[in-house]
Amino acid sequence: MIRTAIAVLLLSLATMQAAATEAGWALLREGGQVVLISHANALGHGEPANFDIESCATQRNLSDRGREQARRMGALFFARAAPIDAVLSSRYCRAYETATLAFGDAEIFDALDNFEPGSEAEKKQIAALRERILAYSGAGNLIMVTHPAVIEALTGARPRDAEAIIVSRSNEIKGAAARITFN
Repeated sequence: MIRTAIAVLLLSLATMQAAATEAGWALLREGGQVVLISHANALGHGEPANFDIESCATQRNLSDRGREQARRMGALFFARAAPIDAVLSSRYCRAYETATLAFGDAEIFDALDNFEPGSEAEKKQIAALRERILAYSGAGNLIMVTHPAVIEALTGARPRDAEAIIVSRSNEIKGAAARITFN
């Protein structure tokens, strides 16, 4: 009895996730959306003691699984005919590699860099991101590859690795309009 209930619950959750993902793809096919993507799966947690933003050798980098997630992400954007105007990325190697493996090229936008929650850097970066997101008016989609803490600070939603959150915009950023899971 318990096994059956668990199986039904898991099937229901999978169905709900698939429906949410399909709603996200419908929005992206229309264009004009801002999409925050959490970098793909990276090795470890936290930055090494010798961290240097200019050196990938001193950072957490994508795992093999993360590289595959990034490639799958780009293939799905192409297969689903989701128009892309621009791709912006954090300077962190795992975010930039996610962006370039998925979309071929990316422009660095420092405001997408990771930060310590509650720091002065967070306040400045969030302000710059809000300004950029609210000013976006392109016909295609604006892709921003960043870090879970940045997405959560902007939207209140905590993404998984390689998950896209389509930003709900009006006069302010109000959270997630939809999510797309690439795992």
